[in-house]
Amino acid sequence: MTRPPEADRPAEADRPAEPGHPPDTGHSAEGVRTTESGHPDEPTSTPKATHPGVGHRAPEANRPEKRDRAPEAGRVRVRVRVEGIVQGVGFRPFVHDLAGRHGIDGFVGNDGDGVFAEAEGEPARLAAFVSDLDLCAPPLAVVERVTAEPAAPVGARGFQIVASIAGGSRSALVSPDTATCADCLRELNDPEDRRHGYAFTNCTHCGPRYTITADVPYDRPNTTMRDFPLCAACAKEYADPSDRRFHAQPVCCPACGPSLRFVLADGSPVAGDPVDSAVSLLREGGIVAVKGLGGFHLAVLASDAAAVARLRQRKHREAKPFAVMVGDLAAARALVEVDDAAEAVLTGPRRPIVLLRRLPGAATAEEVAPGAADLGVLLPYTPLHHLLAGRLAAPFVLTSGNLAGAPIEHRDAEAAARLAGIADAFLTHDRPVHARADDSVVRLFRGRELPLRRSRGHAPAPLAAHRPFPRPVLACGPELKNTFCLAKGSRAFVSPHVGDLEDYATLRAYTETVAHHRRLFGIAPEVVAHDLHPEYLSTKFAVDLAEAEGLDLVAVQHHHAHIAACLADNGEDGPVIGVAFDGLGYGPDGALWGGELLIADLARYHRAACLTPVPMPGGAAAIREPWRMAAAHLAAAYDGGAPALPLHDLHAGRWDAVTALARSGLGSPLTSSAGRLFDAVAALAGLRGTARYEGEAAIALERAADPAESGAYPLPVLDGDPLVLSCPDLIRAVADDVRKGTGPSLISARFHNALARAVVAAARVLRTRTGLTTAALSGGVFQNVLLLDRVTSGLEAAGFRVLLHSRVPPNDGGLSLGQAHVAASHDLL
Repeated sequence: MTRPPEADRPAEADRPAEPGHPPDTGHSAEGVRTTESGHPDEPTSTPKATHPGVGHRAPEANRPEKRDRAPEAGRVRVRVRVEGIVQGVGFRPFVHDLAGRHGIDGFVGNDGDGVFAEAEGEPARLAAFVSDLDLCAPPLAVVERVTAEPAAPVGARGFQIVASIAGGSRSALVSPDTATCADCLRELNDPEDRRHGYAFTNCTHCGPRYTITADVPYDRPNTTMRDFPLCAACAKEYADPSDRRFHAQPVCCPACGPSLRFVLADGSPVAGDPVDSAVSLLREGGIVAVKGLGGFHLAVLASDAAAVARLRQRKHREAKPFAVMVGDLAAARALVEVDDAAEAVLTGPRRPIVLLRRLPGAATAEEVAPGAADLGVLLPYTPLHHLLAGRLAAPFVLTSGNLAGAPIEHRDAEAAARLAGIADAFLTHDRPVHARADDSVVRLFRGRELPLRRSRGHAPAPLAAHRPFPRPVLACGPELKNTFCLAKGSRAFVSPHVGDLEDYATLRAYTETVAHHRRLFGIAPEVVAHDLHPEYLSTKFAVDLAEAEGLDLVAVQHHHAHIAACLADNGEDGPVIGVAFDGLGYGPDGALWGGELLIADLARYHRAACLTPVPMPGGAAAIREPWRMAAAHLAAAYDGGAPALPLHDLHAGRWDAVTALARSGLGSPLTSSAGRLFDAVAALAGLRGTARYEGEAAIALERAADPAESGAYPLPVLDGDPLVLSCPDLIRAVADDVRKGTGPSLISARFHNALARAVVAAARVLRTRTGLTTAALSGGVFQNVLLLDRVTSGLEAAGFRVLLHSRVPPNDGGLSLGQAHVAASHDLL
C-alpha cells in the first residue's frame, strides 16, 4: 500500500493526520534522545561495518530539502543505506536527532530495503554522523551494514523524515514485538496521564511490531493500525522530534486507538470496565480468553484447583504443565527460584516463559503443573497484561488459546467460534493480529538461555549466517514443534513456532505463515529442503511446492539437520563429532534413529555410533505407552527370559502380546532412540508407564534424579562402524536395582551418569579415529539440563570443545535452520 501523492510532502506538526497516516515532519530544534535499556534480538557472527558502497537515491518527489541557497564551499553530501532491523525501532527519529546534533542537513526515509538517507555537511561532521548511525543506534535496532556513496551537494537546509517508498528488493527487516518499556509503564500507572490505564500504550521503544505488520516498509498503512487515524494529540507527539513517540507507527491513545471489550462466550457484551470484569470472573473461578500480541490466551486463577482442572478438561490438555503469569519479580520469587540470570531474562524486552525450579508451598494449585519440579513463569509484556496482573494481584495461568495440538487462535471470528467451548468470556479488542506468535520458552543452563521454543520476542529477527546462502532456500522443517526457515544472502529467517503438523488446522496455519514470510521478506526460494520422512506433512508440502514452482528439492536426514543446526547456531562449518539424541527421526535405512553420534559438517554426515536398536512395539503406541519400550528393551536384554518386575504385573494382560509383537517385527520398527530409552527406564523405575503428553516420562526421570549420586550403570561401547552403545547391560542393571527395591532417584541418577559417560567414551574413540576435538550436542533430549551438564562436563574434562544451542532450540524447533544450511552446502559441493 502506498501513500497518495500529497503524502509525499512533509506535513506541519499541527496538521491533522490523514486517516491511518501519521504526518511527516520538517526539521526543528534538536530533540532529546530517549532510550530504554535493551539489546539486539540476535547476536551476529560478523562485526558491523561502515564502509563505502551503493547508496539509495530517492526520487525527486521524495527529496524535500529547501534549495534557495547555493551549495557552500567545503560541504559534501552522501547517499546512505542502513540495513538490518532498522524499521519499527525508532531509527528514523534517531537519524533526525543525530543530524541535529552533528549539524547535518538532508532527509531520511524507509523503503522495502531498510532505511535510506541523503546527508550534507562539513566533511568531519558528516563522517561522524555516518559512523554514529551504527555506533549510537537505538537499543532495539540491529544494524547489519551502513553503506555510503558520494553525491553532489545541493545546498540543503534542514533535515526531514520523508514519506516511505514502496518496492525495492523487500529486504527490510521487521522488528519482533517488544515488551512494554519503563516510560510507557509509568504513563500507564499515572492517574494524571492521558494514557492512564490504556491497554495499548506504546512508543518507539516498545509495543507490537511483527504481529501487526502486513507489509514493508514498516509504516502505519502497512500495519493493522491503519484503521485508527491519529487524534490531534497523538499527531503532535508523532511530529515532535523531542518526543519518544516521534514517528512511532503504532502510537495511539484512548481517543483514537483500539479499545477493549468484555463479552461472554455467547457474544453478549458486559457493561463496565473490561479489565475489572475479567478480574471478577477469574476470581469467581471462570476461564477468560485474553487477546494478546500474537493471538488469544486462556487465563484462569492459578490457585483455583477446580478452575484449572476445568480448563484442562475443556482444552483437552490432561497433564502438560501450564505457564503462569505474575505481576512482578517479587511475585515470581514467591513461586520459583530466581537468580540473577533468570531475573535478566524475565525482565528483558522479550519476556519469554522461563522454566525455573518450583518452590515448596508455592501459591499455585498442583493441577497447574502436576508433579513438575519446574514451573514456567513469565512477567507481563503488554499494557493489558500489566493491567490484568495488577488488578488481579495473584498468579494466573496464561496458556495458548487453542485446543491441544492446534495452532494458537489469532483471528477474532475463529477464536470466538473455537474457544467458546473453553472460555466463559473474552477480554478482547478491535486491533487485528496479522501474524500469530506464541510465547517463547527458555530454560537456563550455566547462566545463559537455552531456547525451547523460539517465537514472540525473537521472530522474525533473522539469524546471521556465517557464510552466504548461494541461492534462496525454504527449509520446511519437521512434523513436531514445526518451524520453517527462509534463507537468502547472509540471513536465515526461522519462523515463529507453528506447532505439530498433524491436522488440517495446523497445516493451514503453516501454509499461511510460509506465504506471509515469503511476501514480507521478498524471498522467492529456488531450493526447498525437507525431512527424509515421506509421510511428514512438511515433506509433502515441500514436494508439492517444488513441483508446482519448478524448484530444486533436497532431502535432509533428521539428525544431520540437528547437528547442522547446532553448527549454524555457533557460526561453524564442522566437521564435528555430533551427538544427536531425540525421540525419533527417519533414517536412510528405514529405521527410526534417535541416539546417534555423527561425524558431520554442514554438507555431509557419517553415522559413527548409535544406541542399540530395539523394536518399537506398536509404533506410535509405544510413545504413548512407555511400558511397551520397557518390555522391548527387557526382551532384548534377556533374550526373551526377562525376570518378573512390578511393571510386568501392572500390564500382565498385555505384556506377552506386546513382547510377541516386538519379536515379530510387525508394526514394530527398529529404533535407536535415546528418547525411547528414557521412556523405558522411566517405566521400569515406576515413574511413568503411560505418557499423557510428549516427553512426560523423560521429564519425570530427569526430575527424579538424585544429583549427589555418582554411581553409573554399565553402558559399554562396542567396537564397529558404527560403534554401538550397548543397552542390554544397562537394562539388566536397572532391572536388578528395581528387584532390590532401589528408589527412582538413584535409578535415574545412575542412568543419566551412564549415558553421559558412554557418550564421552564413544567420543574419545571417534577422536582417535578422526582427529576431531569438537563436539556438538543437539536434539530434544538435550533439553534435559541434567544430562546436558553431565555430557558437557565430561566432554570438556576429556579435552573436547563443546558446541551448544543458544539461538534456536536443540529440539525439532531448530531443525529447519539445519535443513537450510545443509541444502545451501549441497549447492557449494
